[in-house]
Amino acid sequence: MTRPLAGLKVLDLSRYIAGPHCATVLGDLGADVVKVERPRRGDDTRAFAPDLGGESVYYLMFNRSKRGITLDFRNPAAQDLLRRLAREAAWCIEASGDGLRPCSRPFQETRT
Repeated sequence: MTRPLAGLKVLDLSRYIAGPHCATVLGDLGADVVKVERPRRGDDTRAFAPDLGGESVYYLMFNRSKRGITLDFRNPAAQDLLRRLAREAAWCIEASGDGLRPCSRPFQETRT
């Protein structure tokens, strides 16, 4: 059975719980979700208790149905890769307060 969001690409730049949960639901519905994490530390939920086999249950629960990469945004090559991922994605989820928005246009252009 084809899932309803199959073929939709989503870039997940969010942290904590709300953004990752949103991206997980989109992934469960078939979207191709790429989760971007910080080097060395990763998503903040990696440190949340309880853990299961050394992995945070919260991290596992809110980051299933995703592919993950680590990018250091201070690195120009990582910035270029992030721009490419954003161009390819239909939606971006971020933790800056803007939430879910189309990647192809700046957020200000999407407000009504």
